[in-house]
Amino acid sequence: MAANSQKDVFSFSATAFDPAKVNETFRDFAEKGAAQSKDAYAKMKTATEEATKTVETTLQTAQAGTVELGLKAIDALRTNAEMSLSHMEALLGVKSIAELVELQTSFIRKQAEVTVEQAKTMQEAVKKVAETVVKPGKEAAEKVMSTFKAA
Repeated sequence: MAANSQKDVFSFSATAFDPAKVNETFRDFAEKGAAQSKDAYAKMKTATEEATKTVETTLQTAQAGTVELGLKAIDALRTNAEMSLSHMEALLGVKSIAELVELQTSFIRKQAEVTVEQAKTMQEAVKKVAETVVKPGKEAAEKVMSTFKAA
């Protein structure tokens, strides 16, 4: 009986090995692999196109924000220059030391108030621009993360 079991273990039966089934299994495997590769490529292509659009949008928004901040800075400089010129004109008409001190004190107080207001305005503008610039990237990242969660 031992010789018979060895014969069963090492014997090759033509009926056990069906080349048609091997070909069919290999074909199914190859087709699934190709379909998965096509799907992965399509997802990668879509993600790349969306990333490119996000970068373009971010750059356009950043450029517009830079222009807005530049205009605010120019406006602040213009206001400061006009105030300084007006102050210099007023100084030319001073008739006493007391009037000079009063005029100078008033100018410094007004300049401090304007500077604080300009700083607040610039801070708000910078915050707004930063939020606007970051928004497309944040939305794109959230979209990508949601696709990972869904998968």
